[in-house]
Amino acid sequence: MNPLDILIQYWPRLLDGTLMTIKLTFLGALIAAIFSPMFALIRANASPVAQAPLRFYISFMRGTPILGQLFLIYYGSGQFRPFLQEWGLWTFFRDPFNCALLAFALNSTAYQTEILRGGIMGVARGEVEAAKAIGMRRVKILRRVVFPHAYRIAWPALGNEIILLMKASALASVVTVFDIMGRTRQIFSRSFDFSVYLWAALIYLCITAIFVLLWRQGERMLSRHIGSPSDSRSILTPPEGPKA
Repeated sequence: MNPLDILIQYWPRLLDGTLMTIKLTFLGALIAAIFSPMFALIRANASPVAQAPLRFYISFMRGTPILGQLFLIYYGSGQFRPFLQEWGLWTFFRDPFNCALLAFALNSTAYQTEILRGGIMGVARGEVEAAKAIGMRRVKILRRVVFPHAYRIAWPALGNEIILLMKASALASVVTVFDIMGRTRQIFSRSFDFSVYLWAALIYLCITAIFVLLWRQGERMLSRHIGSPSDSRSILTPPEGPKA
């Protein structure tokens, strides 16, 4: 079958998978973005004893494969079904999408926390002292001085993390969440045409390219008062190692 015929015949399924991938990635990154600032502050300022539980969580999430984390949540939750039913949580955990979203959100929170901690540590101490000198309260210092600078420093790395999360979302297909890769496997099982995987790769590439353009616009907005962002901080720079 002609590769273009595959796209024409199965584009509704590929579109459905694309929307699922975007939804899974966006919600996972958003949940992580809500919790990571608070965790980053704890990592940057709290005592070692107070940090211990958070450090264990981050070490576990960053030191184990995301596929293993997904299996632990999806299949492991069944071992605690009576307890989850008692607390009214079984409805949540029996849904594959919810389990995948929870796994990706927990994983991304660990990475975003460490990225943002690095940004907070990179804020010039003199700026914080200057804010204290003019009478700013701690909350206002965080809102007006620390976090704006920290996010500007961490922005490229956060972009890389979201891209990695989007590619890692392909693992959701192993727990019957039909994202791009899940739909691609379905189509291949019916057509036996390998070109469908090429279309899946092109879809991932297009999503990534659009995200990079939007993320760079956000970087320019954050840095508009200090000039254009340096090429050396491009979010296209690959991270140290694979996500999964």
